[in-house]
Amino acid sequence: MSPSLPFAKMHGCGNDFVVLDLRDAPAPSPELCRALADRHTGVGCDLILGIRPPRSASAAASFEIWTGAGESSLQCGNGARCVASWLVRAGLARPPSFEIDSPSGTHQVEVLGDNAFSIGLTVPRFAPEQIPLSGFASRDGRYEAALADGTPVRFAAASTGNPHVVLEVDDIGSAPVARLGPAVRALPGLPPTVNVGFAEVVARDRIRLRVHEFGAGETLACGSGACAAAAVLIRAGRLDRNVTVEVPGGELRIGWPAEEEPIVLAGPATTVYEGEFRHAAVLQHS
Repeated sequence: MSPSLPFAKMHGCGNDFVVLDLRDAPAPSPELCRALADRHTGVGCDLILGIRPPRSASAAASFEIWTGAGESSLQCGNGARCVASWLVRAGLARPPSFEIDSPSGTHQVEVLGDNAFSIGLTVPRFAPEQIPLSGFASRDGRYEAALADGTPVRFAAASTGNPHVVLEVDDIGSAPVARLGPAVRALPGLPPTVNVGFAEVVARDRIRLRVHEFGAGETLACGSGACAAAAVLIRAGRLDRNVTVEVPGGELRIGWPAEEEPIVLAGPATTVYEGEFRHAAVLQHS
């Protein structure tokens, strides 16, 4: 029989993941990431999450994040909730609260019941060097640039553990995400791992959001992107500090109690199925 790799398929509001137990195994190769992420010949996912031993004394475990091309990522809010759910199911973490380590820090987890979790991410950062951006001058937290075809764009930017650009739009349904997402990501001075969010303010406690993600394209949800969009709009006085974010795959809840406190993301974490992946790329992983 060909070698096999146990995995769990999970999602948070449609943002889907292959979760691997890598506590005693090496990181997946780019070839294995590509094989797992392929929606036709593999499992199919936006990102791959690897469970690792904790890095900090207080954490139940840590996790790493890879794109379908095998590139490392710094943060994934929806993925963090799925990791939290996986740890509870595996008996490695106990409700009602515990901590996990991500590539960007240590996060407080609260188990909310009904397969829902809240994650305290990071304190949002807005200074250009903290996102990081280079060659941009901020005016009231906003930036202006011209795309490669000369089209002017105006956007805000923030880091919520990974870099995000946020464009406010009048109608999320007609926002040119597929066209503008890659074009904005290609702007000189933006980090190669930047995500591009398109946000429509519905009310002071509600926005609609679509995100073009690094390594995945447009996804059904982006947890860190929801936090970034909420943070830049709260900071601009457009939203209250507790916000519901409508994404194509469902709803996320964001709370940002104060400027220098971590932003908190709450939402579902769903296990779709578990299985064993058989592929030639698994052999070199063993």
